[in-house]
Amino acid sequence: MFKRIFFVSFIVCWSQIIAFPQEEAKMITAGGYITTMQSVMFDSLSGAFMNENLLHNRLNFKGYLNDHITLAAELRNRLFTGDMVRLGGLYSGIIGDDHGLIDMSWNIMDKQSFLLNSTVDRLWLDFSYDKFQVTIGRQRINWGQTFVWNPNDVFNAYSFFDFDYVERPGSDAVRIQFFPGFSSVAEAAIKVDDDNDITAAGLFRFNKWGYDIQFLAGYVNSEDIVAGAGWSGAIGSVSFRGEGSWFQPVENFSDTAGTVLLTAGFDKILKDNSMIQLQLMYCNKPLELNNFTSFYTGNLSSKDLAFSEFSAFGQFTWAVNPLLNMTLSAMWFPDLKGFFAGPSMDYSLAENVDFSLIWQYFNSIMGGERERINLGFLRIKYSF
Repeated sequence: MFKRIFFVSFIVCWSQIIAFPQEEAKMITAGGYITTMQSVMFDSLSGAFMNENLLHNRLNFKGYLNDHITLAAELRNRLFTGDMVRLGGLYSGIIGDDHGLIDMSWNIMDKQSFLLNSTVDRLWLDFSYDKFQVTIGRQRINWGQTFVWNPNDVFNAYSFFDFDYVERPGSDAVRIQFFPGFSSVAEAAIKVDDDNDITAAGLFRFNKWGYDIQFLAGYVNSEDIVAGAGWSGAIGSVSFRGEGSWFQPVENFSDTAGTVLLTAGFDKILKDNSMIQLQLMYCNKPLELNNFTSFYTGNLSSKDLAFSEFSAFGQFTWAVNPLLNMTLSAMWFPDLKGFFAGPSMDYSLAENVDFSLIWQYFNSIMGGERERINLGFLRIKYSF
């Protein structure tokens, strides 16, 4: 029943937008980008290489019915070719997987040599009036305060390593926001996923002592009670932000120890057009990893962000000139006796055309053995 109401509402609203006379065409906006990215994966230079090419097109549409109602639809079309596609149903199943209440991901063509997928990852209707705002549909609900790990992001956690998906995943949800003041908001949201698991939570954010402070509580994935807090501010010229969440299973509530994730980070802009970022995280129940694909695949939960009791992250970014940016990222996972290193370069070839070169290296002990993997990416992106 909810699915029918969902689609009927959008069809009616879009039909009203399209019915506007020609002079009102400015009430519809469109944009997006197209990228081509060549990637390679190998464990050592003497071993086998796996190559893949991704042609990625994103389309973003917004329609403004009036001063109070906005409608958005955003989709990504991806054409995969190369060695990974030859893995067959396992790989196409991962690409075509949609964890939302409504399956809006389609493998349009799935052949031995290529895979074409189209996914609608944003489809929402927003109504705002006075101090209230209501959004229904597939949307991003971002409650995180820090850069890499976000235990407060209970609706749509994401992987830092999935750099090519800058928009981040969304949720099929209803969100209600109330703005009592200029720097405060109270909100509540509920989402349902493809397994009919429910996540429902409320958050209150306010400004005090020059800091944005938030508290949240709710019910996650029909499994855990969650309570958390976060902050964002500065100590002198250094940005200081952090967040923490406690997850307690509903079953055997008093007999089972909960999961605690705490993280804090510092950002500092330096005088030579560079920036340094540091972040630390603690988790009393880190997730066990069997292979590196867990960094990229699966329905990531804000409860499952840690792979080590303590984790550390550092990143240095240098704007060499207005056209060239250089970045070096690193992570340390003591329990895995491992680390990640990720240098990258971004160069502006022309207006709206960018060239990127990214390297990701993982080295750790998994399943009792030392594992290493290299991933290299070469990307050209045109935005319109």
